[in-house]
Amino acid sequence: MSKKINLLCIALMMLVMGARADEGMWLPYSINGQNLADMQRLGCKLTAEQIFSFNQPSLKDAIVQFGGGCTGELISPEGLLLTNHHCGLGQVQAHSSVEHDYLQDGFWARSKAEELPNEGLTVSFLAYIEDVTTAILKGVTDDMSEADRAAKISENGKKLTLERKGKRDVEVEIVPFYHGNQYILFEYDVYRDVRLVACPPWGIGKFGADTDNWTWPRHKGDFCIFRVYTAPDGSPAKYSKDNVPMKSKHFLPISLKGVQPGDYTMILGYPGSTDRYSASGAVKNVIDLEGPAIVDCRTTKLEQYRKHMDADPAVFIQYASKQASVSNYWKYYIGQVKQLKRNKVYEKRLEQEQAFRQWAAQDKNRKAKYDGIFDEMNNYWNYQSKYQKALIYHREAGWHGGEAVSFALRFRRINSVIESKDNSQKIINAHANGLKKAAQDFFKDYNKALDRDVTIALLNLFYKDVNPAQLPATIKKVGDKNHGDFTAFVDNAFAKSIFVDQAKMEAWLNNPKSLSKDPVYALMYDILQSYWNLSDQAEKVECGRANRLYMEGLMEMQKDRNFYPDANFTMRLTYGSVQDCQPADAITYNYITTLDGVMAKYKPGNWEFDVPQDLIKLWENHDYGRYADKNGDLVVNFITTNDITGGNSGSPVIDAQGNLIGLAFDGNWEAMSGDIAFENEVQRTICMDMRYLLFIIDKMANAQNLMQELKIVQ
Repeated sequence: MSKKINLLCIALMMLVMGARADEGMWLPYSINGQNLADMQRLGCKLTAEQIFSFNQPSLKDAIVQFGGGCTGELISPEGLLLTNHHCGLGQVQAHSSVEHDYLQDGFWARSKAEELPNEGLTVSFLAYIEDVTTAILKGVTDDMSEADRAAKISENGKKLTLERKGKRDVEVEIVPFYHGNQYILFEYDVYRDVRLVACPPWGIGKFGADTDNWTWPRHKGDFCIFRVYTAPDGSPAKYSKDNVPMKSKHFLPISLKGVQPGDYTMILGYPGSTDRYSASGAVKNVIDLEGPAIVDCRTTKLEQYRKHMDADPAVFIQYASKQASVSNYWKYYIGQVKQLKRNKVYEKRLEQEQAFRQWAAQDKNRKAKYDGIFDEMNNYWNYQSKYQKALIYHREAGWHGGEAVSFALRFRRINSVIESKDNSQKIINAHANGLKKAAQDFFKDYNKALDRDVTIALLNLFYKDVNPAQLPATIKKVGDKNHGDFTAFVDNAFAKSIFVDQAKMEAWLNNPKSLSKDPVYALMYDILQSYWNLSDQAEKVECGRANRLYMEGLMEMQKDRNFYPDANFTMRLTYGSVQDCQPADAITYNYITTLDGVMAKYKPGNWEFDVPQDLIKLWENHDYGRYADKNGDLVVNFITTNDITGGNSGSPVIDAQGNLIGLAFDGNWEAMSGDIAFENEVQRTICMDMRYLLFIIDKMANAQNLMQELKIVQ
């Protein structure tokens, strides 16, 4: 009886352990060790070389940085690339019009000739990695000031970058890790001809929109398909009609097997930013200042967006991508602040710091090395608290608030050239010609009435919420005179400025003159100068040294802990398993959602929860084909215990054999504090099931040209 009880206890312990999230964003080139053993324990059947290698094709070769902040993966021998709908939304929007509304209706290229080019869109493949810590820190001494240290590191970094890059057409960057205790060089091959191939309708790719964002259960087909093109010789090249589809070094087969609880999952991608080793002061800053300030500014902006987008389909098309971008991190910060408080992250950091103090005090050398670092950190954050809110408002409600004000930022250089007596008209005209395409792009998706209301609302908020002593001079003067109402000021500025009128802008570009008296430009420059002044004040107190020493000390104190570096938009690997979730007492979430759940949320005519009629017919007929699960249901989304963050959008979810089973697109509300503190019990990655992708391509879109190109495995 005792033996049976012991076995039962062990089984229960394993079940509990299996349901915990798997923390860690690991550098994939260094997994051959404890990480690989853990991965194999969870079920991974791949070798380290099959996952990451510079000597043979590996999973690494199918993964790309997509654009400026997402991940993508190759899924065919001819450079077909999969990423999230929200990652490709800007490109889809740029190709859309009221006559060809690819946002609402979707887009499907029936041949390669119909694939649409996207100027400025790039994908980057990782080609080389090297730890360059010794070379970067050459000449750096402990008695240097932080400014001198940064200057020396920058000097060494530029030298190394030039040596590595030479005259080759590659991108080289050197990235700090562990708060500047390590430096790694990354080299990328950058491809600049990336064409739109397919995008599902809004009611699939954006289903649930703001309401469902960052929550589980989800029911979204969050995908977009592109293709990478190369020069005929296979090298990276800008768009040309002579370019050819990339010959993929490696691509991911798509599995029809589906998922079950406990199935191994691995994600490779480019997570953007985490801060999991920060001190308590940084956490308190997010809770008290940064998060609330960003939420207030973006709430104000989104209210105006929604008002105009709901009233006019053309404005909806113009602003769909912009609204999604603003909204995403608006809701993120709402959730992050809430969960940081709920999970008592600030209090836990204080406890960790107290443990560190006790550990350091036990050894005289440690005490001498680390003594005073927390005083330095606390002094820094106390000082920063005087400036943080004002700095955020300068950015969110100021020079990145109204679109015209933000667009005026791009004209600072030409205006300085114009006002310099040393430059000829030829040089000025050259700068003006360089801005003509940017101006055309801006006005294509610009609505003056919307921007007027946004600008008025944000300036009103700016004046009301920020310490008068920290306001830009123009905002304080106008606000004081008009009792905080910027309506007349903005109306006058918009009546005169070239930045809200395409005809005026085109006339100016053909005959450039000083912009100093343009009211929108003058407002932008005043806000920017005020921001610089506040930043200079805020930077008088620093804690770079303290952060670096604290990180070094934590790694020394916890020698048996396998430390992974914070995310910094470099390739990472996370591993875990498919699992359900119990986020609170008496609440259990299943690990999958189905098309039945989509239809349960369906609201005809609602911009968030409407669905295409073709999808409704397939559901009514239960016409799922080979994509149904064993119960006859069509799985839409599933959750795993993998560790991800922003930048992982579009990352592949890979099974134990290296096949693609899902597409990562979100985290869950209960773990919104995860970028600062990973929550083992509730952290989940929300993924789109590949069977839903294939169902949409095959059964709904009938895009057989794409189906024939994919490698589908059971």
